[in-house]
Parts: sequence; C-alpha cells; structure tokens
Amino acid sequence: MSVFIQQLPALIGVVIGALGSYVVVVRGDRMRFVREQAARWEDRKLAVYADYAQSVKRTVTVTYRVAAALGNDPHPDRLSLEEAKPLLADATARRDPSGEALIMLGSPAVVDKARAWVVTALEMERFVRAGREDPEAWQALLERQRAGREGYYAAVREDLGLPPGHSARWPALETGPLPSQR
Repeated sequence: MSVFIQQLPALIGVVIGALGSYVVVVRGDRMRFVREQAARWEDRKLAVYADYAQSVKRTVTVTYRVAAALGNDPHPDRLSLEEAKPLLADATARRDPSGEALIMLGSPAVVDKARAWVVTALEMERFVRAGREDPEAWQALLERQRAGREGYYAAVREDLGLPPGHSARWPALETGPLPSQR
C-alpha cells in the first residue's frame, strides 16, 4: 500500500494533465468552429450584398439608357422605352428575390440604406416610363442615386468590418463619338 501512496501524486498529476489537455482541445475546437461559422456567414452576407447591388444597378443602367434616348443623359447606348420594358421587368424580377435575401441576412443599417437606394432607382424608372424630358430633374435623380449607392456600400463595409472604400464618383467622360467611330 505504501508503494501505491507513493505513486498517487504522479497518478493524480497524470489525471489532471489529461483533463487539462481535454479541456484545452475541446475549447480550441469550439473556438475554431465559431470562427469558421462566422466566416461562412460573412461570406454569405457579402454575396447577398453584392447580388443586391448588381440587381439595383441593372435597373439604374437601363434607366440611364432610356434617359439618353429622351435627351436627359449622355449615355452612348440609347434605348427606347419600348425596348427597355422587358429589361426593366427582368431587373425587377431579379431584384425581388435578392431583396428578400438582403432583408433576411442584412444588418438593419444595410437594409435601410438599400431601401433608400432602391427607392431612388424606382423613381428613375418612373421618370423614364413617363417619358419626361427634363435634364435638370434627371441630374438631381442621378445625384440622389449616386449618394444612395455610396451610402449602401458604406453600410456594407461597416457591417463586414471592411475599411472605407472608393466613392465611385468619377468625372464624366467625353460624350462625343468613340475613338473607333471617328
């Protein structure tokens, strides 16, 4: 019995060491799982945010082209309203599901900024569907759309913990014929 008692401190040390190792491994696995799960959600949110931005931008681009046909915008690819109607319908059909995903996964700040941006895009669509020829009113809508897009991207970057990005406000390009058309 005296040999057992002499070995008891070593045995207790081995048991404590094994339990400590087990706790460290389990805790490390749990922390890694939580980190990986957070990274997966961040990737998914980024995909949803980008998809929504592309769907709104699709509407905006078509309205630029129709506004050019009406004489409100210098966009080089003019498009009549009749030609644009199926494109606008397609843009709406694509935007609605991406909007639902955005509401489901997006932060409240991002969803609010997305709503402000899309409301302006819809106003642009109503403007061109009405056949308005008012370059000043169109420019005011463009500025609101650009500010809305900029606000949306800033909210996305903040939600994802990204550094501030570019405002995407470039100087207007020359509106004359392309070099290949001269």
